[in-house]
Amino acid sequence: MESKKKLSFEEGWVLMELGITKLKKILKGFPERPFTSEEYMTFYTTVYDLCTGRMFSSESSFKLYANYRKVFEEYIQSDVLPCLEDKSGEFLLRELVKQWDDVSLMDHWLSRFFYYLQRCYVSQKTNLLSLRSVPVVAFCDMVQKEMNWKVRDAVISLIDREREGEKIDRTLVKRILEIFVLMGMGDMDFYVEYFEAQMISDTGFYYSSKACTWILQDSCSDYMIKAEECLKKEKERVVNYLHYSSEPKLIEKVQKELLIVRQNQLLGNEQSGCHALIREEKSDDLSRIFRLYDKIPKGLEAMADIFNQYAVDQGTGFVQQAEEDASNKTANMEENFVGKIMELHDKFMGYVSTCFGNHRLFHKALREAFEGVCNKAIAGIPFAEILATFCENLVKKRESEKLSDEAVEETMDKVIQLLVFNSDKDLFAEFYRKKLARRLLFDKSCNQDYDKSLLSKLKQEFGWNFTSKMEGMMTDVTLARENQACLEDWLNRNKDEKPHFDLSVTALTTGLWPSYKSSDLNLPPEMIKGVEAFKKFYETKTKMRKLTWIYSLGNCHINGKFEQKTIELVVSTYQAVCLLLFNDADRLSFSEIMTELNLSQNDLDRVLHSLSCSKYKILDKEPDMKTISQTDSFVFNTKFTDRMRRIKIPLPPVDERKKITEDIFQDRKHNIDSALVRIMKSRKILSYQQLISECVKMLRPSFKPDIKAIKKRIEDLVNREFLERDLENPTMFKYLP
Repeated sequence: MESKKKLSFEEGWVLMELGITKLKKILKGFPERPFTSEEYMTFYTTVYDLCTGRMFSSESSFKLYANYRKVFEEYIQSDVLPCLEDKSGEFLLRELVKQWDDVSLMDHWLSRFFYYLQRCYVSQKTNLLSLRSVPVVAFCDMVQKEMNWKVRDAVISLIDREREGEKIDRTLVKRILEIFVLMGMGDMDFYVEYFEAQMISDTGFYYSSKACTWILQDSCSDYMIKAEECLKKEKERVVNYLHYSSEPKLIEKVQKELLIVRQNQLLGNEQSGCHALIREEKSDDLSRIFRLYDKIPKGLEAMADIFNQYAVDQGTGFVQQAEEDASNKTANMEENFVGKIMELHDKFMGYVSTCFGNHRLFHKALREAFEGVCNKAIAGIPFAEILATFCENLVKKRESEKLSDEAVEETMDKVIQLLVFNSDKDLFAEFYRKKLARRLLFDKSCNQDYDKSLLSKLKQEFGWNFTSKMEGMMTDVTLARENQACLEDWLNRNKDEKPHFDLSVTALTTGLWPSYKSSDLNLPPEMIKGVEAFKKFYETKTKMRKLTWIYSLGNCHINGKFEQKTIELVVSTYQAVCLLLFNDADRLSFSEIMTELNLSQNDLDRVLHSLSCSKYKILDKEPDMKTISQTDSFVFNTKFTDRMRRIKIPLPPVDERKKITEDIFQDRKHNIDSALVRIMKSRKILSYQQLISECVKMLRPSFKPDIKAIKKRIEDLVNREFLERDLENPTMFKYLP
């Protein structure tokens, strides 16, 4: 059999050039038949022979590789560049895409012809480009790098035209940018360096110019609508033709030029900025601003500051109005003020939830604003007392105006919200306890359902210790009603002990109720009989408890026999005992009454003032003046009359604010001591600053302790040998068991 003739390298390459020439003609559109299978096998076999024949070495393979690269370089030099040199703009881009497609097609066929060279030679040489990379590198070096600025500027020009509203060939732009990406051969450096960096810079200039124009002619709302639309369009460009890796940098640049650079000027605009939008309740516009700045790191801080300041300004305005009402002694000052603060909180909480997505920054801004407002005193009245008075008025309003249970429950929830902002919660608890005590003791028609509901909410929010005393008070009143029924039954069974008047006694547990002044009042014999009767009855219930009588809380119904008619007088025990003295004397001096009753001068001043200087002058005073003096003398006014058959004579009110405040501050010392001891008992050893921090944290639910007060209590505990300083480190404290 005749052996196959071996081709020389030159002969083999001539044969390969025939296929290359035919391929070039096909690319140029000449009428050439497509490659047949026989032709493909001929070219493949030729490359195989040139790489594997005995007469050939690796040098011939490298030579074949060099010729392969030269084919593309010559083609680009002779056919591609001339077609691109005289074109610009969109025409350049279209021609570039066409030429790239031709080079890609040429690469497709030639890489198949030379496949054996790639598999058996190039793949083993780490310093050589793969055959598929050769045309890419050649195109990049000879075309892209030489004409890049023209191509890049043409693409950016199309993008800017689209931003101005023109329709462009997005497919063309996408193809061009794909070429930029392919030039990097798996790396984005080429795309970033030769296109993206300049595109991002141009975007910055474009939107900076737009921002300068819009901010002069548009309101903040209109500007934000345009900014939001621009960001939306830029994201669409990424989807349509830009590489996805460009999106973060592109959006960041647009945000910077449209939102960050102009933030203070936009949001602080008095006519259309955040202040105006909140004032005019433009929820949609506020939501848009939030959405735009929420995507920017720390972008919401300025908006939250404005939100906070506006809330502070509104609250301060209400405080000033309340101070004017207090100075003018306007009725229902507490109700009006607290009602406005509640409405303000509802309004701003609505903004936080609906416009600002419950973002923590706006919750913090709202909390700080209302902490400032809800800790301001009105004409010397602490906010805690105002809130307690509001609660007192709410139950009265419920009874008088027949408010629905839903309305009362909703208002109570709002009270709790405001109390959370107040740092003197213990002060509120004490004022409310005082008012609750008076209502429980003297308002027999009081419906306790409201109080129980409020106490339940307070307990849930601030813990059982916050309401334990008040709940104990309500239990005392319930037990007192049961005891009263038992007392009446006992008196009916013990006729000798029964006084000649209806006796009602309420037994209170010491420690649960506010502290009341007790005195050794000299009672008339009939009242003494009633007191002794109850003592005997109570001993049948328990002998383990000591009774202390609080006559200052008692009240009596006595008949005043005047010349014209008998009138039933509803008076306090002090007033009743005083009036009963005039059954046995026509005239009594101040000193005589004080001696007979064993009352303090202050208490007697109030009693005699209510009976002789107020609306109902049951006693005539000499001299007839509006003040009580120790030299005054008093006579029963037999000529007194009134159109009513029963009248209530109140005692002059006592300002208890100072005493309650003093008691609270004294209690706080004990609470601080208790907290410090509990902390040190569990931790054993702690630094000075840590101890203070732990103490503040523990007491915060009840009140905000003063740091100086904590330091004084620490020193006091050291002196009392509960704690000791570390000898080596004075900033450390040890617990002494």
